[in-house]
Amino acid sequence: MRYRAFTVMGGAVALAACSANGQSSPASANSTPAPAASADVPYASTYTPYPGAPTALVGATIYDGAGQRIDSGTLLFSGGEIVAVGGSDLAIPDGYTRIDGSGKFVTPGIIDIHSHLGDYPSPSVQAHSDGNEATSPTTPDVWAEHSVWPQDPGFSRAMANGGITALQILPGSANLMGGRTVTLKNVPSRTVQGMKFPDAPYGMKMACGENPKRVYGGRGRKPSTRMGNFAVNRQTWIDAQSYADGDRSKRNLANDTLAGVLDGEILVHNHCYRADEMALVLDMAKEFGYKVSAFHHAVESYKIGDLLKDADTCSAVWADWYGFKMESYDGIPENAALIQKEGACVVIHSDDENGIQRLNQEAAKAQAAGRRIGVEIDDADVISWITLNAAKAMGIDDQTGSLTKGKMADVVLWNGDPLSVYSRPEKVWVDGALLFDANDPKRRPVSDFELGQPGEGDVK
Repeated sequence: MRYRAFTVMGGAVALAACSANGQSSPASANSTPAPAASADVPYASTYTPYPGAPTALVGATIYDGAGQRIDSGTLLFSGGEIVAVGGSDLAIPDGYTRIDGSGKFVTPGIIDIHSHLGDYPSPSVQAHSDGNEATSPTTPDVWAEHSVWPQDPGFSRAMANGGITALQILPGSANLMGGRTVTLKNVPSRTVQGMKFPDAPYGMKMACGENPKRVYGGRGRKPSTRMGNFAVNRQTWIDAQSYADGDRSKRNLANDTLAGVLDGEILVHNHCYRADEMALVLDMAKEFGYKVSAFHHAVESYKIGDLLKDADTCSAVWADWYGFKMESYDGIPENAALIQKEGACVVIHSDDENGIQRLNQEAAKAQAAGRRIGVEIDDADVISWITLNAAKAMGIDDQTGSLTKGKMADVVLWNGDPLSVYSRPEKVWVDGALLFDANDPKRRPVSDFELGQPGEGDVK
C-alpha cells in the first residue's frame, strides 16, 4: 500500500480498524467525523478525519495565509478545527499539548491547485498512465477521481517534503474539455472517496492553444488550429445550453458536467499560456454565462493583469518554467509579481510530482524575481499564493487555506523560514491529526516502492 502503515500497521498513524467507508480508521478519535455519504449521491466523500489532540504551537512566527504575520505567536487547535491564533499572551486552556516553536515557522497546510498525482502515479510506467482520455477533443464526461490510485507514493512525498495537505487532481491537457477535477485531502486511505475533500466543488479542466490542435490536428481531425479550438468549444457550449434548459432527467454524462458549469456549481480551470487566448476565453465565458475560476500555467498573465482582476480570475503559475514550446516563449520569471502588482489573484502550482514537494521554494523564487525589478511583496502575502489563494480558486476557502477560527486545522510547522531553500516541514497536521513528524520514525510515511532505501523510513 501507499503508506508503510498499511503493510506493517506503523507509519503515519496507528491504524486499529478499517471502517466501512473504505478509509482506514483509528480505534478512537476526538475529532468530529464528516457526514456519511448519501446513497443518493454516488461517489460522495467518505472522508473521516484521523484522531488529533488539542494542541498549542507556541513561540513560532506564524503566517496565517491571509496576509498576516505574528511573531512569537500562539496557535490553538482542537477537535479538528482552528480554535484561536494570536500573540504570546494568548491564553492556553487546560488539556492542550504544548509544542515549542521557538525559532520555527507555522503556516496553513500547503495546497496544490494543479496536480496529477494518482492519475499519473509512481512508478511512472505506461500501465499507470490514466490522466488523459485523449480519444476525443471534448471529454467532459470523464472524472479524474476514477483514475486516482490512492497508493501513489507521491502523496506521502508531497506531505513530507512540501507540507501538502490538500490538492486538486486534474485530467491532462490534450483535450479542449478534459473532464472533472477532484479535490483531495492528503491522507492515507484505501479509496479515493476516503480522500475526497468534503463539500469541495468539482472543477472542469479545459485547455486551449497548442495541445488540442496538435493532438487532434495530428490525427487529421478538427481542431487543427486555434480557431478550430474555439469553434469546437462554442458548439459544445451551445449544445450544453440546450441540455441545461431542457429535460435533464434524460441523463448525459458530458452535459451533466457542462450544465453544472453553467449553473455555477462546477468551477472552470483552464490550461492556457498566451494572453490573447486567455482574453478570448474570458469573452467565451461571458458569451455562455460561466466564470473561469483560474487559468493554469498562464505564463503571459502579466500582460493582462487588469482583465484578470476585473474577471476575478486567478492565475495558477510556475515560478520560472518557460520556453519549452512556442506558446511559452514569452513567459518571464517576474510573471507572478506583476500579476500581484496589478491586484489580481496569484497561485503557485506544480503540475509535477517533484515540484509539488517544494511549492514554498517556487513561491520564494517568484517573489525574488519581482524584487529584482522593484516589486516588493511581503512574505505573508507570498504564503497566500500557496494557501488561501489556491483554496479560493478551488472553492474551499471557507474551510481551509488560512489559520482562521473555525477552519480545518490543516497546519505545517517548518523548521525554519518556509521561503528559504534550507527549510522543510517538521510536523504536518491534517484536521488536527499529526500525520507527519520528521523527528518520529513512526510518523514518517514510506511507500512500498521505497522500503529499504537509505534515509527512507525506519530502516535498520
